[in-house]
Amino acid sequence: MSSFDLTVDAVLFDIDGTLADSTASVERSWTRLAEAHGVEVERLLSVTHGRRARDTIEEFFPADLVDAAAAELLEYETNDLDGIVALPGALRILDGLPAGRWAAVTSGGRDLMALRLDAAGLPVPEVFVAAEDVAAGKPDPQGYRMAAERLGVDPARCLVVEDAPAGVGAGRNAGATVLAVGTSHDLARLSAADHLVPDLSGVTMEPGPDGIRVRG
Repeated sequence: MSSFDLTVDAVLFDIDGTLADSTASVERSWTRLAEAHGVEVERLLSVTHGRRARDTIEEFFPADLVDAAAAELLEYETNDLDGIVALPGALRILDGLPAGRWAAVTSGGRDLMALRLDAAGLPVPEVFVAAEDVAAGKPDPQGYRMAAERLGVDPARCLVVEDAPAGVGAGRNAGATVLAVGTSHDLARLSAADHLVPDLSGVTMEPGPDGIRVRG
């Protein structure tokens, strides 16, 4: 890790594992689904993070059961918000950013992610790109490009903040600068990012006339 000082037009955040820690809830819900259908829990959990739930389900379930399994998982997750908290630095940073200069881009569904943000005491952004808004999930760049477009900025002038390899890939593929936080993965697995930090507690984001100055 090394220090950085850059200025961008907007900041695009992942949610789970980046702004909010919902790991326990996520793992409980996926475990219930796996055990109910005889799927190997560890294999399933090893590939879920940072991806759309449906993309993972399609790998483990027959095509005729995908819709039902996705609905079952959503029910588990919607009713399990215990222990969801804001990650270090997240609330401070979001409270200091103008509404039109940040967005959330998540692999989760809109309603569920809004519930998790609320459970963590974090604001729901005006620009919010969720799983149902894109045809392809991370590492496809569609979500981050869409968020930049909705904010009226060039993706190349954005900072993407991510915690998972798939999300880092999505940010890089969108042409953005990527800051990875080691809150859910070893930083070695996030080495494709431009900058690496353990979490957001040591990062500052200060809006000014020339954009948002980001230092860490």
